[in-house]
Order: sequence, then structure tokens, then C-alpha cells
Amino acid sequence: MQLRRIGARGHEKPAVVEGGVTYRLDSLTGDIDGDFLAADGIAHVREKLAAGELPVWEGAESERIGSPIARPAAVICIGQNYAAHAAESGAEPPTTPIIFFKHPNTVVGPQDAVPIPRGAAKVDWEVELGVVIGREAKYLESEQDALDVIAGYVTSHDVSERDFQLEQSGGQWSKGKCAEAFNPVGPDLVPADEVDPQSLRLWSAVNGEGRQDSTTADMVFTVAQLVHHLSQYMVLSPGDLINTGTPQGVALSGRFPYLAAGDVVETGIEGLGTQRSEFVPA
Repeated sequence: MQLRRIGARGHEKPAVVEGGVTYRLDSLTGDIDGDFLAADGIAHVREKLAAGELPVWEGAESERIGSPIARPAAVICIGQNYAAHAAESGAEPPTTPIIFFKHPNTVVGPQDAVPIPRGAAKVDWEVELGVVIGREAKYLESEQDALDVIAGYVTSHDVSERDFQLEQSGGQWSKGKCAEAFNPVGPDLVPADEVDPQSLRLWSAVNGEGRQDSTTADMVFTVAQLVHHLSQYMVLSPGDLINTGTPQGVALSGRFPYLAAGDVVETGIEGLGTQRSEFVPA
């Protein structure tokens, strides 16, 4: 089962895809957001599907696909969470999670264009496993408790501008992470109980040429460890998005050129869906 939001930007409607068929969720919820997730919305969708009570969305395949979660209250990101990526960045693997934030308004759909910021020279790609929180979490006692508060998983693209991030930031990574549309998400939110978050292949390509190809088994800190750790320092709210880090194969490594207008980046995660983002002038 995959949850989606379909329609023009700012006017998306909730949907669910099951067995290749798209169904409307308008009668069940106004949106796929924190309130929906906190109210056991995923379980209610399953009940309605099983009862055959959801109408088919005719022509859904021709509609724009938005982010599968409405604008989150927070986008929390983890840096250098794959050892090989830390190495290509010139750093040792971290001994505690590196945390930074993206502005929630960076979240866009999986096929939306991404503007290259004015003055940017080092725009980079980063495919990441995204974790969507399903209920409020603070001071979690165990890693199992951490897994229990996760609603589901998404394909997330943590677009970065490396000069803004590293040279113009004064140590604040977020300056290179918050430009317009710098976080394509989706196409689908897949429920947590249908995903093994530590055995997923994730990949990226630029203009059809492979860049990243790895597995979440190579994470320095697992999803459970990250959510547990974060809950000791902040309150996680339903609908919050956690980007869990990217594997090696980014432009920062020096192996590949940075992105320019006209470039197309494709990303994907096994079982969670693929994205296609064209980069355009701001």
C-alpha cells in the first residue's frame, strides 16, 4: 500500500495506491498530514480498502504527484551517516549523529523542477531514506520504541549547495540546504510495517549516468538509533520528516561535476519509488 497526494501544487488531494489501482481518500481525510497520521489514519485506510469502500481515482495517472506528506512542521537531517560518504567528504565517520535542518518549505513533489539558486556554483544531489514520524515522541526508552513511532518511509532528495553550506555558512550547514524546492519527496509514503529500513537499495543518476548505488545496511547509525537519539534532544511531532543521510557518489567527492541548468537527476529507493528532477535557473 502506498499513500500519495495528487494534484496541482498547493491543491493536492489524498490518495492510496493498492495493486496498481489509485483510490481517493477525500471521504476519509482532507490531507495526509500529521493529524491524519496521529489519528491512526493508515489503519483506517486499510480498513476502507478491505471493505471496498474507497472510490477509484479515474485518470490519476495523468495528474501531478505531490509530496506524499503535507508540509511537515520540521525537516531534520543527518549528516555523513554512511562511512564511505564521510570519507569522500574528507571526514571520519561520526561518533554521534550530525544534525542539521532544512526549511519545511523546501519539500516539493518527486517530479517538480528544482531552481538553481542565484550565485550557486556547487549544487549537489543526495538520495536519502526519509522517515516520517507518526506520533509524538520524546525521551524514547529504546530503539524498539523508536521504530514504533514511525508512520512510514519515503524517497527523499536532500539537494545541497556546497559553497553555501561549507564556505559561506560560518559552520551552519542549513544555509546550503534551504533553497527553493531543495527537498523533493515521494512519490509514495509506504507504511512502516511494510518496510525493512536497513535493507533498502538506494541510487541516483545524473543525465542517465549512475552516481550513487548503495544500501541502507551501510548506515553508520540505523533508523532506530537515529529516532531514539533525536528524541532525547527534541520533541518529534507527527508528520515530521527525518532525512537519514546519503551514500557515497556525490559531486562533493570531486569525481563528478556539480549540477547545471538543464541537468536531470533521478533518484530511487527499493520499494519506495523513483523521482525525476530537472534543474532550472532560479
